[in-house]
Amino acid sequence: MDVEHSDDRLPSEPSGANRSEQHSTPEAQPEHKSQRESDEDTRQSSGQHARDGHAPTKEERRKARKLERNYPAIHRSNHSTLRSHVQISDLQGLALYILADGNAPEWVAVSHRNSIKRVVVLMVPGLELGMFNGDISLQSPESPCNTHTNGSEQVPGRSSGANSGYAPQKYLDIGLGEYYPASLRPHRLPEALRPLSDIFSCVWPTKASGNHRNHQYHNIHSALQTMLNSPIPMTQEEKQMRKNIKGPMPQKSNPSEERRTPITEYIATFAEQQDYGFVIHPAWYTTPEAKDAAYEQRKATHTSTEDGWVDTAVASLEGDDLPDGQIEKGSVTAGRKIFSIDCEMCKSELGESLLTRATLLDWDGSVVLDKLVKPDVPIHDYVTRYSGITAEMLKDVTTTLSDIQKELLTILTPQAVLVGHSLNSDLKALKLTHPFVVDTGILYPHPNAPHSRHALKWLTPKYLRREIQKGVNGHDSVEDALACLDLVKQKCERGPKWGTGENNVEAIFKRLGRTLRPQGNGATRTGAAVDWGDPSRGHAAQAEVAIGCKTDDDVVEGLKTVLKGQAVGKSGVTGEVDFVWGRLRELELVRGWWGESKTDNVMEIRRAALERLGRPYFEGKDEEDTEATPAELGVAVARTVQHIAQVFESLPPCTAFIVYSGTGDPREVRELQAKRRQWKEEYQTRKWNDLSVQWTDTETIALSQACHRARNGVGFVVVK
Repeated sequence: MDVEHSDDRLPSEPSGANRSEQHSTPEAQPEHKSQRESDEDTRQSSGQHARDGHAPTKEERRKARKLERNYPAIHRSNHSTLRSHVQISDLQGLALYILADGNAPEWVAVSHRNSIKRVVVLMVPGLELGMFNGDISLQSPESPCNTHTNGSEQVPGRSSGANSGYAPQKYLDIGLGEYYPASLRPHRLPEALRPLSDIFSCVWPTKASGNHRNHQYHNIHSALQTMLNSPIPMTQEEKQMRKNIKGPMPQKSNPSEERRTPITEYIATFAEQQDYGFVIHPAWYTTPEAKDAAYEQRKATHTSTEDGWVDTAVASLEGDDLPDGQIEKGSVTAGRKIFSIDCEMCKSELGESLLTRATLLDWDGSVVLDKLVKPDVPIHDYVTRYSGITAEMLKDVTTTLSDIQKELLTILTPQAVLVGHSLNSDLKALKLTHPFVVDTGILYPHPNAPHSRHALKWLTPKYLRREIQKGVNGHDSVEDALACLDLVKQKCERGPKWGTGENNVEAIFKRLGRTLRPQGNGATRTGAAVDWGDPSRGHAAQAEVAIGCKTDDDVVEGLKTVLKGQAVGKSGVTGEVDFVWGRLRELELVRGWWGESKTDNVMEIRRAALERLGRPYFEGKDEEDTEATPAELGVAVARTVQHIAQVFESLPPCTAFIVYSGTGDPREVRELQAKRRQWKEEYQTRKWNDLSVQWTDTETIALSQACHRARNGVGFVVVK
């Protein structure tokens, strides 16, 4: 790394908490411009008193000194290191720490936070780190000769040789894999981005969260929802409970949202069974061609009847439900026979799971089946710590897998529903398929990665307030099966929202509404959203003020109206707003990142904006094939940066200003996800060779890599 580039980074100290800084401390570099200007305004105000014929009073001078001393700032800690990228949730946490009851952030230090009057958050999709480090060319309209040479831009007026009038521009030395911020040095920025250096001291690489399974990403969380939905904070009682409880906290209850629900509503769908690795029962396929195609795939994956697998005797999904008149009113079993199953497995020499114990309970928790099983291949590892199985236990056992299968086929009739946790693993060990399955790993999803499942040992203390698998002699399959059964019963009694993130998350506007405004005579914090379309019908439904827009100019004017206290809220009056969120979308449109909307009104606004910006519109598809040229992109970025600067200029003093891009280019992720959905739909009704699209491990890896790239974003933080 050359000496010039090393100056771009904001280094950390070798010790301390996981912190970094938005501004360097006063000892590290000169005071930020906005604060200098504020202090200068104070001094000018004092001078104005002298020009008006009287010197500042002692009280006025004291207030001026106090303002200079206690002006708020967000900066790095000198004794800290970063260990990972800043997340969008970290930006939200910073806002909640300033305005509400959020915890102190670990990536920045906030000085005199009580002096920060409000927080303004601006989402700007389309900004990328590559624009700052030279990976993405931004051609200035005034410099049509700009080109890249080895990642550098040719800038007029700088000589790179005896006969050259241009010299390669150096950019910020920061890559996608790095998570420390880089100083915004004007001469290292393309012309379109330079005004940002007058507002912010550095740029932060950020990461959006996403869903993954076995470290393979398949989805990215909404950057909008991540910012505007916050975890429900713990009460003092829960905090005290946390000190005494190891593991997960008991689930919170919201009686107003509870409703008794029959178990049939929780039977895993075809798509869910595919996503979670179940071998699909033939009853799910509606045509002979689809059944044949599915069977061919099962043969290819060695899960067919020729490989020892059996399918329960269910001819179709229809006709197996009892008539309503024969179902007891309010029954959660809906006339079905419910069985909870759990299996214990050992390992073969090749690492294959071998069934060694099968347990089946009925709805009342009574044992229907509980037998040890002798595998037909030698056991290489008994995994006793988890399975509880030893060689001594199996010494005289003669029951085989085939015996268990025959017994289960007589029990699992078309009226039977099979309950379990990570049930696909148990059924794989049993080499058995059944169409009606309820998996507690699906009913109680992981809040951040729904296709990753919590362990049963984690779920039981949280939802049942009891512990299982405490011994050192392995799991007890009867205990585990009973825990699964009780989790399903609780879900039936509480309703679909029980055990999901909806009981743990609320709109940030609602959370702020519970926080008293300092010196507000009992008034609580309020929030506003300014966005394209009609935000009051969606993400800003709980905001006091919601302003709909059709252009980025409208967004800027809407934000100015809110910040002046002139916007009319739900209560019908105007007033001060503490938290303001807005979104600029024209850069996103120019880059072809804003896909089709499901709302007709928004689609019309989007179409009109594309025409106004001179971008093509294609009915029914995104603009993936219409990449903006460096000149077009330079103009769009310059216009967006100008809008950011206008918002900053309109901010009252002591306002925290957060700008974030959200994610990177989402188009490849959308394309692969659409392909995956099409494959799933066709797979149900067509033969494998007749599918118009294929989905294999190659596509799964490609989707994961696309998600990794699209998770990258940028962020900026400052106090005006």
